[in-house]
Amino acid sequence: MHPQLSDKKLVCKDFIQALEDCHLSPWARLTGGCNKYKDAMNVCLHGESVARSARNRASAKERQAKREEATKAFFED
Repeated sequence: MHPQLSDKKLVCKDFIQALEDCHLSPWARLTGGCNKYKDAMNVCLHGESVARSARNRASAKERQAKREEATKAFFED
């Protein structure tokens, strides 16, 4: 299972629940009957990961700009 599911329960909740429901049937789980649910969950998790990376990148750029501005102001004095 994916270790990052603990914080994704709100975003990909429907996909996670569908996979967990499918895994209740041992036959479906062992014969690949749950693969479509797992693929859908992986797509959802990947989309969330890409969105989180974009937010982190934007935040890092803002912090870097603030830091450069503070450094510039410090050395101008």
